[in-house]
Amino acid sequence: MEEKAYQWACALCHYAGQDEAFLQDFWQRLGRSEGIYREFVSYMESRNFLCEYKVRGYGIVDVMVWQMDHFKAQMDRGRDDMKNNADKMLLMAFDTFLKMEQDPEYYVNLMQSETGTDYEGKYS
Repeated sequence: MEEKAYQWACALCHYAGQDEAFLQDFWQRLGRSEGIYREFVSYMESRNFLCEYKVRGYGIVDVMVWQMDHFKAQMDRGRDDMKNNADKMLLMAFDTFLKMEQDPEYYVNLMQSETGTDYEGKYS
């Protein structure tokens, strides 16, 4: 299973435009996290989120939704490299979830305070 998961990580990185250094860093961090690795493998096999592992009450779907909000805001500003790249969105969600596991306070604060939603005066 590990080889299959590694090959899938390679493919995601390739389609997301990430280099070998990113792949190796991502894979090492993924290997150190039993919970996120299980979520990753489950998604690889079923294309559904397992949603069992949480960091401070947040799961991979929460991270994905939060990041999608940011991707939409980037598209609104003409930065649309995520627009047609579901692989990159998925990879970045897992990458952020791994980072969140290492520094939960920082990411919980971002998730609770930042949104990609436009509102009057946001870009002033």
